[in-house]
Amino acid sequence: MIRSNRTRRAIIKARSIATRAAARIARRGTATIASHCLAVGLTRAEASSVAGSLRDKTEKAGVVGVTGRAFRKGAARPCTRYTAREVAALVALYRPRKPAYKLAAAKLALAA
Repeated sequence: MIRSNRTRRAIIKARSIATRAAARIARRGTATIASHCLAVGLTRAEASSVAGSLRDKTEKAGVVGVTGRAFRKGAARPCTRYTAREVAALVALYRPRKPAYKLAAAKLALAA
């Protein structure tokens, strides 16, 4: 495959993931922390990293969320879904070092 086409496809795929996640959050009102991160444009690896850091802040922030079930490849697993406002409360306690994560934290805070 031509390199420029590969780059274009990757950009379109990243945008579609972010758009779908944002639409799902707008429709349902709640989503997992990783979904909130995907909605602001992080990659899956970056989103899971930021989500793990934000999950550590839930007890300190007093944010509970709503427990639910997530389905992937036919398997159900427990998850916790949060509103955009709850994620913004977690971001207030989050102190990232990497510039990409700082930008994502600012976008998550503005999403509320």
